[in-house]
Amino acid sequence: MSAFEAVWGGLALPPSPHYDGGPRALHGGVPEGSDAGWCFEAGSQRTALPYSFVIGPNGEFGLDAGKWVPLHASIEGWLEALALADHARRCARTTTTLTGAEVDDLELDGFEVVPEVAGLADTWWRGSDSLIAVYRGEAQVMEAPRCRTATLYAGLDAWGLRGLGDIVEPSK
Repeated sequence: MSAFEAVWGGLALPPSPHYDGGPRALHGGVPEGSDAGWCFEAGSQRTALPYSFVIGPNGEFGLDAGKWVPLHASIEGWLEALALADHARRCARTTTTLTGAEVDDLELDGFEVVPEVAGLADTWWRGSDSLIAVYRGEAQVMEAPRCRTATLYAGLDAWGLRGLGDIVEPSK
């Protein structure tokens, strides 16, 4: 927890498009035992929620409501997902949200996993002109399948898919 606090403590976060915005800022809380082992709070929620944002025994970022559900394999994965959501929202021509059983019917053939988000319960997928965020953490921690959500960001160009740092202009 002290290593987490030294690196991430006090970092103010943009709101997440899911989980009622996620934590407002990162800070390590008192370690507590959970079904996964020792965890500690990752930061205070923006709104009242039936779960807490926690860092798991192996550095995972996730949710705890008496049941532990890791969303991302690392805090960096959560931060990448926040940045990607903000980027995709600004660049997409259309945004579509699916919920509940519709998420299970989502066809991901032809899409590749976005490895930077280190997705576990929550994953991101990249297609030829779109990004898809699949959120299953809340559904799992609350045992409420209707809470599954997917957001499809479509109409993206190369910059919208990869970000400015990944596009290399040919030398003149």
